[in-house]
Amino acid sequence: EPSPHLPAPKDVEIYSYNFRSLLRWSPVPVETGSVLYTVHYKTGAFPVWNEMNCTRIAQTQCGFPLAIQKRRWTVVLRVRAELGQVPSGWVHTRPFVAERDTTLGPPKVNRVSASSDSLLLSVTPPFTPEPGDSFQYRIFYWENSTTTTRKEQEAHKTLLQIGNLKESTLYCFSLQVEFGDLLGQQSAPACHRTAIS
Repeated sequence: EPSPHLPAPKDVEIYSYNFRSLLRWSPVPVETGSVLYTVHYKTGAFPVWNEMNCTRIAQTQCGFPLAIQKRRWTVVLRVRAELGQVPSGWVHTRPFVAERDTTLGPPKVNRVSASSDSLLLSVTPPFTPEPGDSFQYRIFYWENSTTTTRKEQEAHKTLLQIGNLKESTLYCFSLQVEFGDLLGQQSAPACHRTAIS
């Protein structure tokens, strides 16, 4: 029976970055004793509460087990506090679908090769792709001068070319990945000079 004296955890949220997900919450304040937490999950396909390797833990976060790290699954989690034998009420998350709710980081730039009129970028997506994954890369680029006009182009390959550039000129670029309905974060600008022909 949940105790009216032990408050339930607050600020319960799923934090998900590049499809790595965890549940976190604020610690429950008590005057004496140490509070432990228990987390359960259920999926849309099998709506029965299961334990989640986070039973009576002292931490205020719990990583998703491999069993529920599926991008398209709908997952609901719940967490409660326990003080000795006394549990709080459960707090439930709203349904979580990684493919819709994760935050994608920027693509990683591995190498930049400059010629006199272009920059060739070799990039990798922000997470390890599964077979059949398709990414769209957005490249924003501009001449590093006082008047900057940002240009934009899109590509599906991990070798991206920014062409029609002036020779011996400093250009800056930022990248973003699009994956399904998700739009990733933009990378910090990087600047490279084109070569002299």
